[in-house]
This record gives sequence, C-alpha cells and structure tokens, in this order.
Amino acid sequence: MSCLKEASIGGVALVAVVVASSFRLTADARPADDARARKFIAEHEVRIRPLERAVNLAWWNANLSGKDEDFKIKEQAQNRLDEALADSARFAELNAIKQLKLRDRLLARQTDVLYLMYLEKQVDPLLLKKITAKANAIEQAFNVFRATVDNRKMPDSEVRKVLKESKDPAQRKAVWEASKAVGAVVEKDLKELVGLRNEAARKLGFRDYHVMQLHLNEQTQEQVLKLFDQLEELTREPFRRAKAEMDAKLARNCGTSVEGLRPWHYHDPFFQESPAVFDTDLDKVYAQVDILKVCKDYYAGIGLPIEDVIARSDLYEKPGKSPHAFCTDIDREGDVRLLANIVPNEYWMSTMLHELGHAVYSSRNIPRTVPYVLRTEAHILTTEGVAMMFERPAKSADWLRKMGVSVPDPKGFNETGARMLRNELLIFSRWCQVMLRFEKELYADPTQDLNKLWWDLVEKYQMVKRPEGRDAPDYASKIHIVVAPAYYHNYMMGQLFASQVHHTIARKVLKVAPAEALYVGRAGVGEFLKKRVFAPAKTMPWNALTRFATGEELNPGAFAADFQAK
Repeated sequence: MSCLKEASIGGVALVAVVVASSFRLTADARPADDARARKFIAEHEVRIRPLERAVNLAWWNANLSGKDEDFKIKEQAQNRLDEALADSARFAELNAIKQLKLRDRLLARQTDVLYLMYLEKQVDPLLLKKITAKANAIEQAFNVFRATVDNRKMPDSEVRKVLKESKDPAQRKAVWEASKAVGAVVEKDLKELVGLRNEAARKLGFRDYHVMQLHLNEQTQEQVLKLFDQLEELTREPFRRAKAEMDAKLARNCGTSVEGLRPWHYHDPFFQESPAVFDTDLDKVYAQVDILKVCKDYYAGIGLPIEDVIARSDLYEKPGKSPHAFCTDIDREGDVRLLANIVPNEYWMSTMLHELGHAVYSSRNIPRTVPYVLRTEAHILTTEGVAMMFERPAKSADWLRKMGVSVPDPKGFNETGARMLRNELLIFSRWCQVMLRFEKELYADPTQDLNKLWWDLVEKYQMVKRPEGRDAPDYASKIHIVVAPAYYHNYMMGQLFASQVHHTIARKVLKVAPAEALYVGRAGVGEFLKKRVFAPAKTMPWNALTRFATGEELNPGAFAADFQAK
C-alpha cells in the first residue's frame, strides 16, 4: 500500500508541475515530434544509464580506498561516459529535437536537461580526457593528504580539535599551516586544470568555464552576483557586530589582542564555521551521544527512514579514505550511500544530519513515475538547502531532549546553540562570498596573483587579516575548487532555500513560529517534503520548484529573519 500511496503523491505533484510549468502547449505541436523525442530519450537511457552507474560506483570506491588502481578505474569510467555524451551525431539530433514544439511538457523538460548535459561534452574527446585525468590526480592528492606536524600525520578531525581547543599559539599556527600544505602540492596541476577547463568552455562559445558552468546549471553570473550583492549588504553590519563579539572572546582565550588575531586563531581552517567561544561546550553533550541512533530515530519519526542508507554507508576514519563527508545516489533507483568520518561531537552530529538530508532527497523518495532523466533533485541548491535545513537542530537542547538525549544545562545549551547558529549563518554567508568571487576571477584571469586575490577577498568579506609575509597557494587547499568547480555559491543559495522551506513548514504544517519549529515525531513534515519538494524532482527548474514549495521565488527574506532572530 505504501508504494501505491507514494505513486499517488508523485502523480499529484507532477500534475502541479505541469500547471506551474513555463512550457507552453502550442497548437502546431505534432505527435511525431513527441515520438522523435521519446525515441531519443529511450536510447539515451539504454546507452548512458549503465555508464552513469559505473562512474558513481567507481567514484565511491576510489574515495573509500585512495588507491591508485581505484582512481584509475574512476578515470576510465568517466572517460567512457564523456565519450558517449560527446557523440556529435547524437547531439545534433538532440539539438534538432530541442527546436521542436513538443506537446508533452515532461518530454520538453527532459530534452532541455539532456541538451545541457550533452553540450558540455561537445569538445575534442582528448581534451575531455585531459580534464578528467588532471582532476582525478588532484582529487587523489587531497584524499591521501594528511597535515604533518613534527613528522606526525594528523587526520582532519585532529586538525579541527587542535584549532578548537589548543591554547598554544605556536601549535595552532603550525597545525593551520600544515593543513594548508596540500595547496602547494596541487597548485601546479590546479592551474593547468583551470586552463583546460577554460579551453573547453571557449570552444563551446563561453567567455570562460565559470560562465559555462552556471549556464549548464540554469543560472547566470549576473543573476547570482545580483543576489550575492544583496546578501553582502544585508549581512555586512550584522556580521561585523557578531565577529567583534567572537573576536573578543577568541583573543582572550588565545592570549592575544583582537588586532593580533590571525586565521589560525579561528576554529576551522577556513573560518567557515562558528568558533565555539561561548559559555556552554556543545561537544561535551555529544561526547556520549550515539550519533547514528539519533539520526535513525529522528528521520524515522518524520516519516523519512534511513536505515537502508546507513547499512550501505562507510562512516568512520581509515587511511586513504576521503577525510570529508558526502552522500551519493548510485543509480537513481534507491541505492543511496554516505561516506563520513564520524567523531562524537557537534560538528559530526550536524554533518550526519546534513548528509542524510541529501539522502532523503534522492531516488529513495522521488517516485518511480518520474522519468529517469528527471529522477534527481531539482537543482544543486535545493538538495543543499534541504540538507542545511536538517542540520540546524543539532544546536538545540529542546531538539536533543525530544530525541531522548540528556542535556545537563538546557538553558545554557540553547543560548549558546542559538548564538552559534546565528553566527554560523552570518559566517557562512561571508565565506560563500569569498568562494564565489574567487572562482569567478580565477577563471576570468588565471594568470593573476591568485594568492593575493584570495587574501584580498578574505579580508574584505570575512574580515580576517592575512598572515604577514605569507605567499602560499592557500586557495588551492579548498577541495571544492577542484572537485566541485563553480558550485559553492549554491550552498549559500541553499541556505536561502532552507530558511524559506523551514518557514513554510512552520506556518503550514506545524502552525508555530519558525524559531519554535521542531520536526521530532512529526510525520507531516516528511509528507510535506515528499509532496512539495521531493516528488517534482527535476521536472521544473529550481526557481519554479521554490515557488511550488514555498509560494515565493528564492529570496533572502526568511534567511534574514533567521539570523536576526537569534
């Protein structure tokens, strides 16, 4: 019965998609044109679907092991997929279909999505192979890299622990610098990769790779920059005030002056998270928490169980394994997995809630009635938004108590958690300004002084002073610039989406103020997300999905209310 019910929900959502869609039914549309499109899509699935699954599995295995042979298999799998998508005859047929007036709106949407997918690959196959090989080599370098201090390798969790807890300024600086050393390892290859990516973009008629990537993701630089300019103005003074409060505490804890603060005085390598400088230490509570059990119980209680995802996942640190965290949908048929490196602290509680947010917004909860081509999230920013929405409760004692976790000082935990969340929203918004603007300029002119550009942006938007006399490729130590280029702005747009959806759930499902909205045990939250966010999948562009889910286009209003209310 549950399968039938899910199919019914999908049907309702898809009807709504058709009503909301911008595609127009034209009087001169011909059934033969639809048949032509349907034939192309069917052939695409036969050819491409197994290649996509092979790429996803190879990527998973390489990130688990870090082994040369697994990264080679990953590279070969990507090359086979690229070669299939680069077929110029297939692209010509797709381009011709795209010009037709299709009667079936879902066929039209699939055609648009496939066109962008094939377009990126319409360059010399040798160039595509060079790009894949270079990116693969850099990603492997990141996976096997460990910060080394006094001839001892440190896992990422230990780097974070030192930056969070150490009172020794020399140790903090040494560990921070060691964490950045990967930048020098990959700098040369990264610059070559940027050149190759730009070469491909220009062959396709784009000014540079950054412009192309946004176009392929149904965005424009002008659109994104306009939104980020609004955010910069909206967050500048609230961030300045919050940072002044944090800096005073950091300076006192580290035994220096506010003027003496440098990047290693903050609690993570990029100052993209809130320093834990308040009276209550959230990690003390989480030191005794079974993070996996809390996650299983939480998601089951809102009608989005994740036991099968956990069973397929790899969750703890080991040599060679990627030190980060990610969720991947292997086949768009429900094989969804997490890679993580769990340590019992607040960071990993938040991270697991985040990654499992990706997991529930996947083919596990997207109805099988949605065509394969569209059976994925509406956009990068919408899946990031759902994940970010789910991670926020980790800083709430009220949420923990509802989950059966004892909190010795709930008032102190809540006050600290609320201030940390406010700071986190502000800090992350400023950090995303750095990433967006750096990548834009990186691809516009990769020959400029990139070290200087990086620190100019850090000082302007994060208000963190650069280390004196340092001239190192610190920008290159951020893995996203390699493996997820022109992606990071979607995290920030995801935060806007998270706030907007959360406010809608609070208003329409829970009937409470957003600040009071906790999802524990509320199956209606899962039903709302299935119907209004997950079920439409990629049948509509991201802003249409935002309107469908929240009644408004993406905007910073709810996000501003969230950080101002703390």
